[in-house]
Amino acid sequence: MLPRLAAAALLCAAAPVLAESRVTYTCPMHPEVHSDHPGHCPKCGMELVPSENASELDLPMTRNASGTSWQPDATPMRGVHFGAGGWSFMVHGAASAGFDDQLGDRGGHKVISTNWVMGMAAHEAFGGEVQLRTMLSLEPLTIGTEGFPQLLQTGETFRGVHLHDRQHPHDLFMEASLTYRRPLSDWLGAELYLAPVGEPALGPPAFMHRASAEGDPFPPLSHHWQDSTHVSFGVATAGLYTRQLKLEGSWFNGREPDEDRWNFDFRPLDSFSLRLSATPVRPVSLQVSYGYLASPEPPALTGGTLSVSRVTSSVAVSLPLPQVQVDATLAWGRNLQATPLDSFLFEANFDLDGRNAPFVRLEVVQKTAHDLGVPGFSGFQAFTQSYLLSSAVVGFVHSFPALGPIEPAIGARASVGRIPQDLDGLYGSQAVFGGYVYLFARAPRH
Repeated sequence: MLPRLAAAALLCAAAPVLAESRVTYTCPMHPEVHSDHPGHCPKCGMELVPSENASELDLPMTRNASGTSWQPDATPMRGVHFGAGGWSFMVHGAASAGFDDQLGDRGGHKVISTNWVMGMAAHEAFGGEVQLRTMLSLEPLTIGTEGFPQLLQTGETFRGVHLHDRQHPHDLFMEASLTYRRPLSDWLGAELYLAPVGEPALGPPAFMHRASAEGDPFPPLSHHWQDSTHVSFGVATAGLYTRQLKLEGSWFNGREPDEDRWNFDFRPLDSFSLRLSATPVRPVSLQVSYGYLASPEPPALTGGTLSVSRVTSSVAVSLPLPQVQVDATLAWGRNLQATPLDSFLFEANFDLDGRNAPFVRLEVVQKTAHDLGVPGFSGFQAFTQSYLLSSAVVGFVHSFPALGPIEPAIGARASVGRIPQDLDGLYGSQAVFGGYVYLFARAPRH
């Protein structure tokens, strides 16, 4: 009875969002801006267009997330927007600087800064729209190539060894891409995405672009089961889309970035993926995807070529309720390698008043002896022995009034993980704890 009442209350609260009607004039980039008269958007300067004459394929800019992924149309946008000469521009980014302390025998502490900045430019061309994007990070400098302590985290390498209980820094070049979209009819459009470095059509939007994770600078423990391909050096994606559906396929380089974080790691395009995305109503987006990653880790590290098949599904919700903005993501990812390995993630951000935002992340993930660097296993056995891990993260971010294009904030996150009894000799306990206290700077929300 109580779940039904809670669901009914949530639907009633969200009804104004679900039933939002179209208005006379609106901004192509900011669909929430509308007017009864012609004019220009006060946020980005773009000319307002008559919505009654708008194409069914004029999708809101709020839908675009990382790469070619979709998020709910109702997702709040962060960024600095402006227009000039028929171009629309956006600059977006976030940076944290603080003290990371991971307790226990495999823990450690370090002063770090996570950071990224992205620039976007869009213009009408050839009967459609061309969009250029660049995303950069200075984490190779502010974190170091050895990464930072994060218990139970795994993925990529340092000095030829698989990283465990640490998070690797992102490369200087996280994205450099060109996207072209063009209507083929009044209900069907085509999209082409070409990127020397970018994100194939695989998994949910990358964690740093999800509103549900905007307060947490750390990646999920299930990152390499769901959205780790967001930095791939060589991507070509083609897709067809309607107002509510998109089917796309990618051909890309499946190898993870190497330890040199300052260069481009080009290799043959040897992997592929398929993804179906849907936005049935403004507050909801869904995706299912499959990818084949040819030898994501160097053969010297795995004892031979070891490819991965990845299946993911996710649902994202963005609800601007009367007292709180709720952004949440529920995701599942499975890696089929030597043995099937599953991951489940739930994360949510609760913006209470534009200044105070608690967040939560809950995960369950299976990782192998190879992933966790468990001694006593070698060869194929290291990839078949798996362990079930769980983790809970709670945190809070308090934002201060924006200083021009930057919103300063202060935040803290605390994590607790649980490991099987087989591993407590490595970690010192079946419960592992960590914390991060940080200063935060990001683009303001619009």
